Parts: sequence; structure tokens; C-alpha cells
Amino acid sequence: MPFFFPTGTQSNLAALLSYCGRGDEYIAGDEYHIFIDEAGGAAVLGGISPFPLPTNNSGGLDPQQVKDAIKPDDFHCPISRLLCLENTVSGRVQDPVRIASLAAVAHENDLSVHLDGARIFNAATALNVPLKTLCEPVDSISICLSKGLGAPVGSVLCGSEDLIKRAKRMRKLLGGGMRQVGVLAACGLYALEHNVSRLGNDHKKATNLAQGLQSIPEVSIDMSRVETNMVFMNPGEGHHQALCDFLLEEGILIGAQVPEIRLVTHMDISDEAIDLLIEKTRSYYQTKN
Repeated sequence: MPFFFPTGTQSNLAALLSYCGRGDEYIAGDEYHIFIDEAGGAAVLGGISPFPLPTNNSGGLDPQQVKDAIKPDDFHCPISRLLCLENTVSGRVQDPVRIASLAAVAHENDLSVHLDGARIFNAATALNVPLKTLCEPVDSISICLSKGLGAPVGSVLCGSEDLIKRAKRMRKLLGGGMRQVGVLAACGLYALEHNVSRLGNDHKKATNLAQGLQSIPEVSIDMSRVETNMVFMNPGEGHHQALCDFLLEEGILIGAQVPEIRLVTHMDISDEAIDLLIEKTRSYYQTKN
């Protein structure tokens, strides 16, 4: 039973607030969006305690980690209610078998499982498996319609009828209710019907971008991390802001994150734009030599 949200942050937070009460705990990876990028909303608004676990090189967790993190029935401890997973994690596809194992550990210990699947269609495309296969082990999933699919805004929370009923109340509490959202939902439906099959093009563009940038001696890229539509580039110490400023003068806007700059391909990025970024980045380092 899907439920439309204007933003992905609201869908994840509404799910957390629907599963957990004050004094409860959710377990998540320490680099997952739901833990690091939502302003601590679960703790601030819901009194829900996060328990972050270190992720491995692929962004995943180990079932034994999760089992060890679940708190005993002891009044000194918060009550472990929810395991929060993510797929993809910074563009890295999560192993469906591992996701199923993590969910099984949670369910065996009476925890529910929520999946932040903002880019789940990228994972399904990369693995060439039906979306249903990636969703079956979990109790709910949040799917973003604007990341990669091209809708202007909007996410969908999918779960049981009871969960969605509670989530509607939580969305109201968060101030996320909107009137006359049919025009946004129509864009989301178009994205689902027309833009899923083309995601592989974004992945190819990301690979081409990574290979082109890697050919520049001063640029460092871990090609093993380029699995979907994300490229992480290290331009070298002292070059982050200078490179961004140089590219901006050439009409190209990128971020200046340190130590790695994240580059994301999508339907509005053409092959010509990829070639231009590679060319201008190469030109920057030529001016420095």
C-alpha cells in the first residue's frame, strides 16, 4: 500500500516515527542517510535513540554486527525496535543475499526492517533483477522518484496498511501534508512508467566519466566503487576549491566536498557534458604544471 510524500526525508522519518516510540532505538549503518543526513529528526522529534554500526567497504553491515547490537530486555537499555538499511549506499549496490540475512536476524529478534531505497531502481538495474526481489525481505521501503527517475519531487513509502495509517499521522505531525498534490503524483507516475528502463544509460555515463577522469594523472578515483551512477573524485590536496572555481568559470558547477567530490550522472547529463567535464578538468591541471 504505497503512500506519496513530497520529500524523501519525510518518508524515512515518518517510517521511523511509525515504528518506534520515545525511548526506543533504531539500528543503522554509520554512513546511511537516515542517520547522518536528516538533522537528527528521529531523536529530536521522536525521542528515538540511534545506534550506528560501522559499515564495510561496500557500505554494508554484517548480520553478526546487528545481532550483537540488539539490546537485551533490560530496563537500563533502550528497546531495539527497528533495523534501517540502505540500497544503494553512495552508489554501491548491496548484495540481496546479505540484505535478506540482515533482515532475518532482525525479524528473529522481533525487530522490523525499513529500507531507504531512494536509489533502489539503480540497484535493480545494476543487478538486473526485479524490484520486488530487493524489497521482499523488508517490512517497508522508501523510494525516491526524483533521484534518477526524473520527477521534479516526491517519494513513496511502501509498507503494510497499518504502517501507512500511522505514517500518514506522522507526516501530518512533521508538517509534510500538502493539498492538490495530484500534479506531483502525475509526474511520479510518468517517471515510473517511462524512466526506469533508461537508468542503465546513467550507469554507463558514470563509468565513462570515471575512466576519463582517471586518465588524468593528478586525479584519483577508485573504479571499484563505480557501480551505478556515482563517481567519487579526489582532485588532490589543495585542489578541491581551486578546481571548482576553475570549472565554474567554464560554466560547469560541481561540489567541493573533501576529500572526495561526488559526481552523479542522471537523465539531464549528456555524453557531451561528460566529455566537456573531462576536458576542462584536464585543462585545469595543465595550467598548474
